[in-house]
Amino acid sequence: MIEIQLNGQKKEIRAAITLAHLLDELKLKPERVAIEVNREIVKRDQWSSCVVQDGDSIEIVHFVGGGSISRCQTNS
Repeated sequence: MIEIQLNGQKKEIRAAITLAHLLDELKLKPERVAIEVNREIVKRDQWSSCVVQDGDSIEIVHFVGGGSISRCQTNS
């Protein structure tokens, strides 16, 4: 087991896990997130080869749709 920071919280995970496997274990949909490791964004095509290391700080950001359309509307 190794210890990482995941979205600001300490978490123990199994060693030699890739970012893709981490998402799978967390039951997160890859198409709905972005991943930052040690303050650097990791491109989606690198997730299956990027192995999480002991002490890594990982932020997983969820894409959220929607919002207020009034900000985008113009008065006519």
